[in-house]
Amino acid sequence: MVAGRDFWIVIWFGILLLGLLGLGASIYWGRETHWRNLDELLRAVGTITVSTGMLLLLRGVATGLGQGLLVAALLSFILAFIFGRKLSARPVKENAPTPDPPEPPQAVA
Repeated sequence: MVAGRDFWIVIWFGILLLGLLGLGASIYWGRETHWRNLDELLRAVGTITVSTGMLLLLRGVATGLGQGLLVAALLSFILAFIFGRKLSARPVKENAPTPDPPEPPQAVA
C-alpha cells in the first residue's frame, strides 16, 4: 500500500495533463519548424508514458504494462537527450567574419 495513494493519483493525473499540453504544443511547433524539435516531442511522449505507467501502478491494474511504460518513458527521455544534443550542435565556420562591436552610446547635451 502506498501512503497517500489518492494524493499521488491526483498528482500523476496533473502531470499527464501537462504532458498532453506539451505534446500538443510540440506538434504545433514541429509543423512550423519542419520537425526540428524532435527532442521536445520525445520529452512530451516520455511524460505521457511515465504518468500513465505510474497511474497504472498506483491503481494496481496491469502492473506489467505499467512497468513497460516506465521503461518506454526512460528510453524516450534518453532519445530526447541524444537528439537534443545533436540538433543543437551547429558547426562553427573558422573563417567567418566577426561582427563589429557595438558603438558606445553618445552623451546628449
